[in-house]
Amino acid sequence: MRGCSCRGTAGLAHVSCLAEQAKILVAEAEENNLDHKVQNERWLRWSSCSLCEQRYHGVVKCALGWACWKTYVGRPETDTTRCTAMNVLGNGLSNAKLHEDALSVREAELSMLRRIGSPEGNILGVQTNLASAYARLERFDEALRMRRDVYSGRTKLNGEEHEQTLLAANNYATSLLKLQRFEEAKSLLRKTLPVARRFLGESNDLTFQMGTIYAATLYRDSNAMLDDLREAVRTLENLARCAKRIFGGAHPLTVKIEDELRRARAVLRAREAQSGEA
Repeated sequence: MRGCSCRGTAGLAHVSCLAEQAKILVAEAEENNLDHKVQNERWLRWSSCSLCEQRYHGVVKCALGWACWKTYVGRPETDTTRCTAMNVLGNGLSNAKLHEDALSVREAELSMLRRIGSPEGNILGVQTNLASAYARLERFDEALRMRRDVYSGRTKLNGEEHEQTLLAANNYATSLLKLQRFEEAKSLLRKTLPVARRFLGESNDLTFQMGTIYAATLYRDSNAMLDDLREAVRTLENLARCAKRIFGGAHPLTVKIEDELRRARAVLRAREAQSGEA
């Protein structure tokens, strides 16, 4: 099967062979007590191609998720490898759009981590994935509540100037936008977006995502003023121009920003025509 970005015959492999390769590499790292960095690199073989280094997707990612879980499920609950394998399984199910199954795994994972007294950072990571599972199943209120809790937890644990905190803020704002709670989303992003620009930099993809969501909170609000709509268009024009230069025109983030820009321009044109302004 092919499940990465390789071209030609290089990207073709049996899933069982990919699983066996990952299993051997992880076992070698454990047996030789290799350092944490090397062990993490070995673990990537359960989710990423060793040739093109791109993450697997679709049914290949899902199949490797099941293979990973079956390999380590017999270990004690407190074993780090078993915990990681459950996360790999959840990621695979989600990527294959088996969202109900992914939700069951995420809920079981969270329950397990709480039962064994896992560190707060690990619990917040699983709650982040669980909130995404709720959102994919259109259980938006549950996703919002959990993302709010994760953002609060990350702020206390990591501080405001931390990538995990900013990612949590982005997810929280996304849920607020989905439920059309525009003022809350704008307030959150006006606080966190400047931090992202300063801490992560203008070229970071998370900074682009947060800027895009902020613009969306401006133009999607039916009560928005003309100045708000114009600010949204200016923001998206700048983001689109920069994203195309940094990521390329075909990158999913660039495409998303340009889609939002087209919608924002359409809303602005309609409002200007309605008000008689040019």
